Amino acid sequence: MGTKTISLSDDAYEQLKAKKREGESFSDVVRRLFPKVRLEEFHGALSEGTTEELEIHVEESRERHREKRKERMEEIEEKLDS
Repeated sequence: MGTKTISLSDDAYEQLKAKKREGESFSDVVRRLFPKVRLEEFHGALSEGTTEELEIHVEESRERHREKRKERMEEIEEKLDS
């Protein structure tokens, strides 16, 4: 296994150092604080009703985004035509 050198701001280093337990390397701290998570672990976590509500909210959000993007494009076209 290789190693990488990274830069941290002083405050980020102090936060990481504060989490370090006796005998732990900084790599150990990062692995402990940020364990690998597989999406399969969340399969079935939401009820069907919650899933449907979430899908509705996502689609509504996407539609609002499309509308705003369309409005911005129209504004840009108007400015370019002026």
